[in-house]
Parts: sequence; C-alpha cells; structure tokens
Amino acid sequence: MLFPPEAQTVEKAHGRLEIRKIWTSTEINDFVIFPHCAQVAHLKRYRQNIKSGKVRQETAFLITSLSPIEANAERLMGLARGHWGIENKSHYVRDVTFDEDRSQVRKNSGPRVMATLRNFAISILRLNGYHNIAAALREMAAKSHLPLRLIGI
Repeated sequence: MLFPPEAQTVEKAHGRLEIRKIWTSTEINDFVIFPHCAQVAHLKRYRQNIKSGKVRQETAFLITSLSPIEANAERLMGLARGHWGIENKSHYVRDVTFDEDRSQVRKNSGPRVMATLRNFAISILRLNGYHNIAAALREMAAKSHLPLRLIGI
C-alpha cells in the first residue's frame, strides 16, 4: 500500500513540468547504520518535457540528523533542492568563468589542486561580498593589490 506524500510541489518552468513528492519516517532509525540518524525520507521527482511529453523519474533516499520538529517534510524537500543550487552555483562558475573544462592540467594531483584553488578563490570573493565572480576577477586583475588584501596580506 502506498501512502499519500507528506509534501508535494508542482512547478512548471523552463519547458518542464516538475512534480516532487516526499515521505518521511522515524520508524526505521534504529535499523539505519548511520550516526545521529533522526529521520529518513523518500523523495520522488517526476519531470516531464512539455514539448516532447517525455517523462523522467528519479528517486532519492535521504538520511538526516534533523528531527521532524527541526525539519518537517516541506523543509527537507527544500533542503534537498537547495543542495543542488549550491552545487550548480559553484560548478557553473568553475566551468564558465574559469573555463575549467579546457584546462591543460591533467596529470597526477594537478586537476584536484587547481579545482581546490578555484574553489578557494570563489569562496574568498563570496565571503568578501562579491556576487558576480567574473566581474570580481576583472577588478582583481585591474587592481593587483586587491587579491592580497582579501587574504590579509
């Protein structure tokens, strides 16, 4: 028997219809081998391309240390969705602004080191109030003393 979802969202944007449904539980916490498990959730996503009618379905299982009081079903769905926003925000800047995909650094630890340096630069700029990383990088290039000032030198 399938229970109705505890929360559901329906959005139509970008040529897609997206439906998200979530079910949460604390019933299996004692059986989940995960430190500090307060609740689990089952998240289903349905995405339909409006033009083609093609439907894609995804299922995700979540484990959280947040209790049902701290994070109800709606909040868990928002947190799961927000995770991708953070991920996309970082990867987009690295791909587009830093042109990471065309990097010539490909051996040993080089790619990982360069990704770390790019992430560090993005973080420093965001912590200092810059929202447009490309514009911030242009400003840093034009005023060579600024990058050192940002890191306290």
